[in-house]
Amino acid sequence: MSIWPSVGVVIPTHQRPELMRAALRSVLEQFYPGRLEVVIVFDRAKPDETLICQGERPVRVVKNSRTPGLAGARNTGIAALDTELVAFLDDDDEWLPGKLTAQVAALGTSAEMCTAAIEVSYEGTRTPRLAGTSMVRHIDLLRSRMMMLHSSTFLFRRTALQGGLGLVAEDAPGSQNEDWDMLLRAARRRDIAHVDQPLALVNWMGSHFETRWDTKISSLQWMLDRHPEIHGCPVGAARVYGQLACWHAAVGDRIEALRWAAKATRTNWSEPRSALATVAASGLVKVPTMMRALHKKGRGI
Repeated sequence: MSIWPSVGVVIPTHQRPELMRAALRSVLEQFYPGRLEVVIVFDRAKPDETLICQGERPVRVVKNSRTPGLAGARNTGIAALDTELVAFLDDDDEWLPGKLTAQVAALGTSAEMCTAAIEVSYEGTRTPRLAGTSMVRHIDLLRSRMMMLHSSTFLFRRTALQGGLGLVAEDAPGSQNEDWDMLLRAARRRDIAHVDQPLALVNWMGSHFETRWDTKISSLQWMLDRHPEIHGCPVGAARVYGQLACWHAAVGDRIEALRWAAKATRTNWSEPRSALATVAASGLVKVPTMMRALHKKGRGI
């Protein structure tokens, strides 16, 4: 009997067949001594049955049977698994060699969740993003979203997902910020184990969500309602207020953009997003232009 726990991988997908196949390949090519299986969840699309495999590393395809969107698709995949551990991978990302063994080892016997650092791929450039720690606390996630803790690196104990931690929040607007919500919920229960080396390649080109400004606004407001403790952390609160200012500027709501920018500055005078939003609200530079410049450095607003 293997001493390595069984792992089930959930890959939600929506109309990105070539990228999804690359994501799947990166899982199947992992060196992992334990049982490994994959569930590909087709969201608002017909499952591709040519992907089904009955080998040592079985691949199943199912249709999202819950709320349409990323969150419902992930939860559909979780329900389809009986493995000890559950891992997430987005259909436009890839796992790097050694990802699974390193994270399972870091998870150990006490942690409920493990994350890893990433490499961001944008316009041919790959930029590593590290957290500088091997353990992530709740306060860390209040201060910052810590974008290097990407959902494509999430690894959970299935008992936690089916118990006190719970599933992915399906009421998150547009299935955005549901990953930050899950990180906060997990870290509130127990510190999150982290492997601070890039173990996933995250593709920032062609995201379904990149320019859905209204959804970005509503999802951040949802987070503030769901986690009011964010308001009590000046650095983290100002970051969110600054983001809200930028997204309001992106939709052309100058008054709301300046109001949120001012609130961000009052909360933390050094918050850089206040200046970005003010410039965008003035019409001097558009938000997508700012985002492209930041993405080239592996960063975002």
